[in-house]
Amino acid sequence: MSVLDFFRPAPNIAEIQDPELIKKNYKYWRIRTFYAMYVGYAFYYFTRKSFTFAMPAMQTALGLGKFELGLLGSVLSLSYGASKFLSGILGDKSNPRYFMSVGLLLTGLFNILFGASSVFWVLAIFWGLNGWFQGWGWPGCAKLLTHWYSQSERGRWWSFWNTSHNCGGALIPIVVAGCTEYFGWRYALYVPGAICILAGLFLMNRLRDTPQSLGLPPIEKYRNDYPNGASKTDTRTSLTVKELLWDYVLCNKYIWVLAIAQFFIYVIRTAVNDWSMFYLIEVKSYTHLQAGFCLVWFEIGGFLGSLTAGWSSDILFKGKRNPVNVLFTVGVLVLLVAFKLFEMPFPLLDAAFLFGFGFFIFGPQMLIGVAVAELSHKKAAATATGFAGCFAYLGAAAAGGPLGAITKIWGWDSYLLTLFICGAIGALLMIPLWSVKTGPREEPVVAATDGPEEKAETLGL
Repeated sequence: MSVLDFFRPAPNIAEIQDPELIKKNYKYWRIRTFYAMYVGYAFYYFTRKSFTFAMPAMQTALGLGKFELGLLGSVLSLSYGASKFLSGILGDKSNPRYFMSVGLLLTGLFNILFGASSVFWVLAIFWGLNGWFQGWGWPGCAKLLTHWYSQSERGRWWSFWNTSHNCGGALIPIVVAGCTEYFGWRYALYVPGAICILAGLFLMNRLRDTPQSLGLPPIEKYRNDYPNGASKTDTRTSLTVKELLWDYVLCNKYIWVLAIAQFFIYVIRTAVNDWSMFYLIEVKSYTHLQAGFCLVWFEIGGFLGSLTAGWSSDILFKGKRNPVNVLFTVGVLVLLVAFKLFEMPFPLLDAAFLFGFGFFIFGPQMLIGVAVAELSHKKAAATATGFAGCFAYLGAAAAGGPLGAITKIWGWDSYLLTLFICGAIGALLMIPLWSVKTGPREEPVVAATDGPEEKAETLGL
């Protein structure tokens, strides 16, 4: 059996005919699928952010400057962004059970190898490989979320899943700070790496592929929840690579706009996450543990912000994601101004600011992904979100070395101004999409006819 055979999607089997058994099995597998990918993605964050919180200690131990440390962050972001796009195409044509779990095993391995290294170019290679296999986590989740949860409920399920970022992100600064404080920075890489190898084995045991691979009907049929323009009789198990990439991604104007907006949102998200510990230590003279505990509130805010954003997009805006994206981004801009005005060290206030940043940043960070998946095609969800993710991590890369250089040359005020400009551009890009809910290839358009019986056509590009 080849490697490609190992990752091949599970085949559809004959559909169960007993309605009660279908209902019972759907309930069981939806819960099992959800908690497995939730735990799995939380641990992906252990091996993605371990270096971020070890940076101040590595600066002292290895003599690396902000630019070099920022470059290591950029290496991960670039390799992760490229992987997220290419792995998105593979993810739509793979079994997430193996694709996601093997990725987590390998990120754990490369964390351990990174922690055992001291030479800059070796660190860069191992951290780049970590970034590449980090890209194997998201496609599986995007595929599972679009196949097991239907459109009218997806905002809430997706937002709840998105809080896995925050659980992993809230735990890792404490784990890293504790390991660094008592055992040295290398154990801040060893411990998360070992945990993620075990978590990868857990994922492999728990996950399965689509409902049809377990004899269940598609989620749209089960919940009678078909998106506008979706076919109730489309029986294809997959799309061709051309359809995935060209027809449903590259020719979709909405995905391009949202992908570019995601670039600017990720500059802010990554900058606040990666540089706040440095800011609090250098500008406000906090200890590593004080700064680490302040950063926990960024993740707590993100947890609640994700839930609020998903719920409000489903309930208040009836499945429209972009009004919430715009409003939350404006909230980030207001907080940036307030954060600049209150520069005195006050841990409770700084924790509150980081809570607010997390609350408002994680809304659009999550919902842009939901919007991209829904504005494409269900069978192209991983490809579409991977494409947007490529832009996102170009933004994350810009928040590494380039933003580190800006901060080094012009200071922390220029850092805050850069974030404000990025937020303003992101909001302006998304405002025209306020009312958009359906992709251009599914959106019903009334044809111009003289008779009373007007037919809906599909809008193409």
